[in-house]
Amino acid sequence: MKAIWNGVVVAESEKTVIVEGNHYFPPDSAEKKYLLDSATTSVCGWKGTANYHTLSVDDKENVDAVWVYRDPKSAAAEIKNYLSFWKGVEIVG
Repeated sequence: MKAIWNGVVVAESEKTVIVEGNHYFPPDSAEKKYLLDSATTSVCGWKGTANYHTLSVDDKENVDAVWVYRDPKSAAAEIKNYLSFWKGVEIVG
């Protein structure tokens, strides 16, 4: 699977985990140079608190387009530190 934004592959893995229709990419599959930390968080009742990253590719930014559960609840332990994408990021495989 590949996550593509602004014409660039920002993550690629053969071992994504699908939860609620979203592909979660292993932490080492993402190109860290495209990820900017964000102060944004959200809370899911069964997964816990998600932290966000902004994608920055070729001087364009996609604010909070990436989320990660750094300390998920036990029901979502399999996606700890895995990255998922939205806001126009194309997931292909």
